[in-house]
Amino acid sequence: MTQLPGIFLNVLVPVFALVLLGYITGPRLQFEARTLSRLAYFILTPAFVFNVLSQTRIEAALAGRMIGFITLVYLGSIVIAFVTARLLRRSAAMTAAYVMIAAFGNVGNFGLPIIQFAEGPEALGIATIYFLANLVLAFIVCVSAANFSHGFSMRIVIQVFKTPALLALFPALLVNWSGIALPTVVSRPLDLLSGALIPTMLLVLGVQLANAGVPKLSADLLISSSIRLISGPVLAFATVGWFMLPALERNVGILQASMPTAVLVSIIAMENKLLPEFVTATVLFSNVVSILTLAIVLVLL
Repeated sequence: MTQLPGIFLNVLVPVFALVLLGYITGPRLQFEARTLSRLAYFILTPAFVFNVLSQTRIEAALAGRMIGFITLVYLGSIVIAFVTARLLRRSAAMTAAYVMIAAFGNVGNFGLPIIQFAEGPEALGIATIYFLANLVLAFIVCVSAANFSHGFSMRIVIQVFKTPALLALFPALLVNWSGIALPTVVSRPLDLLSGALIPTMLLVLGVQLANAGVPKLSADLLISSSIRLISGPVLAFATVGWFMLPALERNVGILQASMPTAVLVSIIAMENKLLPEFVTATVLFSNVVSILTLAIVLVLL
């Protein structure tokens, strides 16, 4: 625990400082969270994914074990959330909310910068693979859960595979595997765009949290947040040995499994009219409290 002050100051405080900056300045400067988030979603994220993965050297077998690990951990959290909600005799809507909160970690906004500060820039490619794996699983689970009460649409699930980040994956792998050297006129704009992603995402998160307001505490909020913040790291530490991951891939995977709930969960809840106030409050609460849980995870790595 002697490492805790250094980890807190050097890894977590810089990340939360940018979130706080967005939280304070967003309402005062009338930043539009939707515009900023669309910039990050449609332009900066695919540029980042392409730029990082086109240069990252990871064996296919190792990448498969990484994807298997993060998928198993998040599926475990989803099962715990579902069983807990049913044991508590919650409604179908609340059960779906529990599942969504457990399924989607904030592996982008928080995961990427925290891992960069904790493990170094060489870990970003690894973190991006975990990010994409959770993105696919989480979108499928969240959309399915959100539509559980009023019909399921396969069309929406198909849209998951049309997200800009995933569309950038295939050309990135093509460049990586073929060894193609991108011309400077292409690589430099990509470097600039990908470098803008992390600070933009943190500022956007702050603006979104400011718009959400002060969360109203309830038993369901505390329980569902605890499942996301506790089951993730516990399952990750318990199962990571099964996948024989190298030290860096192990640490990055555990961190990505320990992230609070992604802001996108509240957007999915709003779009599907699934307890949007409760889900948004839980997202805000889990992200704020994660400064403590992530500090503990970083010490244990």
